[in-house]
Amino acid sequence: MTIGTRADGAPAGKAGRREWIGLAVLLLPLLLVSMDVSVLYFAVPFIGRALEPSGTQQLWILDMYGFVLSGLLIVMGALGDRIGRRRLLLVGAGIFAGASLAAAYSGSAEALIAARAALGVGGAALMPSTLALIRTMFVDAKQRSTAIAIWTAVMTGGISLGPILSGVLVEHFWWGSIFVINVPAMALLLLLVPVFVPHHRGTARGPFDAIGALLSLGTLLPVVYGIKESARSGVSPLSAASIAFGLIVGALFLRRQLTIEHPLLDVGLLRMRAFGGSVVANLLAMFAIIGFAIFTTQYLQSVLGMSPLEAAIWSLVPSLAVALAAPVAAMLAQRMDRGWVMSGGFALGAVGFAVLATVDQDSPLALTMTGAAVYAAGIVAVMTQVTEMAMGVAPPERAGSASAVLESGSELGGALGMALLGTIGDAVYHRAMTDTTAPGSARETLGGAQAEAARMPREAGDALVHAARDAFCDGMRAAAVGAAVVMVLASVYCVKVLRGVPVAGSGAESEAGAGADAGAGVEAGVEVAVEVGAKRGVEPEAAARAFVPE
Repeated sequence: MTIGTRADGAPAGKAGRREWIGLAVLLLPLLLVSMDVSVLYFAVPFIGRALEPSGTQQLWILDMYGFVLSGLLIVMGALGDRIGRRRLLLVGAGIFAGASLAAAYSGSAEALIAARAALGVGGAALMPSTLALIRTMFVDAKQRSTAIAIWTAVMTGGISLGPILSGVLVEHFWWGSIFVINVPAMALLLLLVPVFVPHHRGTARGPFDAIGALLSLGTLLPVVYGIKESARSGVSPLSAASIAFGLIVGALFLRRQLTIEHPLLDVGLLRMRAFGGSVVANLLAMFAIIGFAIFTTQYLQSVLGMSPLEAAIWSLVPSLAVALAAPVAAMLAQRMDRGWVMSGGFALGAVGFAVLATVDQDSPLALTMTGAAVYAAGIVAVMTQVTEMAMGVAPPERAGSASAVLESGSELGGALGMALLGTIGDAVYHRAMTDTTAPGSARETLGGAQAEAARMPREAGDALVHAARDAFCDGMRAAAVGAAVVMVLASVYCVKVLRGVPVAGSGAESEAGAGADAGAGVEAGVEVAVEVGAKRGVEPEAAARAFVPE
């Protein structure tokens, strides 16, 4: 690219007005896909009255979307690298719109489950496409860092906005409106993407690895299912067998990817310290932020007595902290080593969880919100940087696969967090309630205790609820301690593994006069790494190792 000025006035090599408008367009599907993770929270009672699903069907209505989404991310990321990410984005938008209509007008629980599965297919096509397109649209490192910070804030904010949107819509319209709202948004996306998002021609060559795609599904779906079942009902022979089966298929998948000429997944990406380390850090971040979210929600509703909508609105407080933390982290990363920024983010997350480890049922709401805001800000600061680091070192032609691997790690980390932190909370609750004379269901969950209390004399019922709330807070504090320990370990991990790792396309790269070409691959990245590393006092050999598979 020649030095000069573009037609829109932006310097050559930098994103201009069209790219920034394109980013806003890409945020639309990201917001909807992330909102659909949580949009059913308030609609379930209305769906239950309309479709009368069984208990098992209701669980599948809730879980099917995320289940299919997580299973297909790697396949869709690789497909985008082949057919072009903009094309895959448009296909995903069409699927998402059609599935939304089908979900809105479902006449049975089975039809809604199938529509939620189709929504997962569309979401899996949309999510990696948005991040991969940002990688190719924003060549300049500082601009890309800002764009990814915005992307991260919108993704996490969408999950918080989902319940609020659901509550408002079902209060004024029928339950299907939570899906219908997706249709005009996807129609707008189909109109704007060809205008503002540049076409990306697929660069992957050779036959598509269909067997690898099936093995990928056979790995992720059983593992995610087993973890979710363990979180919901405890470890059982079925959940353990499901996880074991997925791990065995996963070993076959990796073996195939290492031996065939045109793999679905470039395993060499995971061997890069910058990329593999980022995936692990992102998994740990999602472990904490998703795994603990259920405790905060239950505390607001079942301990403090808030309505679901009130709890959802108060849950926006951490989202405001996230909106501030993401750009601040991006700014700090331009001035200091990213490893220290990520380590500091995890340390801040540990402080937030330490605050929550002091909360009981009589604590002021401000204490809970402070703890939640602090840990959310710290963790999202990490997520911003791991996303930037991972996408910065990934060759542009493999950006789709790279984003899919990163997001698959997010899904797995969230599922593990819900399972392990949930197990800790449940175990402490059960132990605390074992010493009481409470009925069986009251010893299982706080909701069960509240249901039992409603059938008891007022004084006895109030005593039972008070004891159950104390037990729940004991469990929440234990889970917060567990999350804080993970955050401390993650902070140390970032210092040990990711400190001093230069990123291709970093701000220093511009100073070195390299990397303006978005087509530069791993070989060019090695040259850039050595040059950037020299400016930061990193030995050439150490800098090169960040990019070369070990």
